[in-house]
Amino acid sequence: MGFSMGLNLVLLLAMVATNILSLYHLSSTLQSPKPPTQQPVPDHLLHQLNTIRATISHLTRHQPPSVTPSPTTTKPSIPQDLLLYSHLSSIASACHNHPDLLHKYMTYTPYSLCPLDSDLLAESLILHGCHPLPRRRCFSKTPPKPPSSLPHNPFPSSFLDSNVIWNKYPSCKSFSCLAKQSPGLGFDLNTEISKFMTYKTELDLPIPQLLQVAKSANSVIRLGIDIGGATGTFAARMKQYNVTVVTTTMNFNVPNNEVVAMRGLVPLHVPLQQRLPVFDGVVDLVRCAHAVNRWIPLTMMEFLFYDVDRVLRGGGYLWFDHFFSRRMDLSKVFGPLIGKLGYKKVKWAVGNKTDSSGLKNEEVYLTALLQKPVSK
Repeated sequence: MGFSMGLNLVLLLAMVATNILSLYHLSSTLQSPKPPTQQPVPDHLLHQLNTIRATISHLTRHQPPSVTPSPTTTKPSIPQDLLLYSHLSSIASACHNHPDLLHKYMTYTPYSLCPLDSDLLAESLILHGCHPLPRRRCFSKTPPKPPSSLPHNPFPSSFLDSNVIWNKYPSCKSFSCLAKQSPGLGFDLNTEISKFMTYKTELDLPIPQLLQVAKSANSVIRLGIDIGGATGTFAARMKQYNVTVVTTTMNFNVPNNEVVAMRGLVPLHVPLQQRLPVFDGVVDLVRCAHAVNRWIPLTMMEFLFYDVDRVLRGGGYLWFDHFFSRRMDLSKVFGPLIGKLGYKKVKWAVGNKTDSSGLKNEEVYLTALLQKPVSK
């Protein structure tokens, strides 16, 4: 109310000033004894008039629309902890594009248990670009009986259901249900145990072959990042070769992060658009899993590739594992985009994607192993 009244007063004063200047110019013209020839407006008056008009135009554009408040509707209040945190740290600009989700996420009772839907709200905000999320002052619920130690074998006979809070996952309440309902997503250990160890087509790159390639090039693989690594099977297998790999993964209504942690590995709950939380030039290997594919906007993908280059050391490896796209796009778009990095092609294999989507859209898989030049 105060802002609107003040703005109206400024507009009124500006209009009065415009009229006074106009009358001044008119009166000076009428008092002249010379014939009524049109005289040019002095430059200083033109400058003042233009300044006033520009001010009026600017204020009018920025004036908030006058809305008569309805007695039945009230403006939603901003959660107090969101206001408090905004004074301590900046909040990602994308968060402001989804105020309903953000307000719901930050609406809680401080110093008590966080709401049950916190994880779903957090992931939804992250996937919309609201990352990093604002911190909160509530207690996250954890499983009642956490494991007493990390497992020695990242491929146990089964995952313990008691290590997951199943209330947040609507489709299944056990790992046996997930293995049957979502085959291929990483919960069937009988299938996972053979991954990255067998060679069936040119698109496969078994870990022993990967390590041999590095050894032949007088290189070494000690630290790695698995982008979009689901339940962490690649990191689990590399652990058995004394290689430490951290896994970036989102849950998508299944307990991916929980399973990675159950295996004694480190899950990073970050989306593809988030800058990798790793220092420059310290990683030997980055694997781009199925999450990196043609559905990612091209500009976002280019930023992702150069962020990978940032964390890779000279001589490190970038592995595209079954990257899929349309055949034409691979040759005209994605191939040249990857080529901009200037990496050495150690392996470059293309094969048909034979599922229904692949046949319909003429899609292909690309498996490529690229080595970053040491000079970079």
